[in-house]
Amino acid sequence: MVIDDSRVMRNMVMQTLQQAEVANFVFDEAGSGSEAIGKFDADKTDIIFVDWNMPGMNGIEFAREIRAMKWANHIPIVMITSESGQEKQQNAYDKARITCYVTKPFTVDEIREKVGPVIEDLQKKRDRTAAPAPAKAAPPPPKQGGGFFSKLLG
Repeated sequence: MVIDDSRVMRNMVMQTLQQAEVANFVFDEAGSGSEAIGKFDADKTDIIFVDWNMPGMNGIEFAREIRAMKWANHIPIVMITSESGQEKQQNAYDKARITCYVTKPFTVDEIREKVGPVIEDLQKKRDRTAAPAPAKAAPPPPKQGGGFFSKLLG
């Protein structure tokens, strides 16, 4: 899901993610945090890219709302914003528990470098949960003949 109040920026984010080739994305998009909450489906959303500065519900408020949802708080949230100060970044990590922080303007290489590990971690978690349980060994067949119990029962 890509959330930004600028349609142009949403398109840039989606295009850059495609060019970075870190995953095959099917995008859902929203123009605000409140619109995104209305569209959000934890079963269909693997990762969220959200801008900080939006009218109504901003990106920090949106991320905090997602983190409060027990069934959805595992979904990685990537903050893509023009807010570049160290204090702002720390605030996003501490208060909104975002997964990754990308500053605008960004490049394909920067997206690949920062988002790639998040996607790899997501895939590893998916592989662990999708892996079939190891087959249990069948119990050995009962022994035939000559044992103490066969004589006793027999």
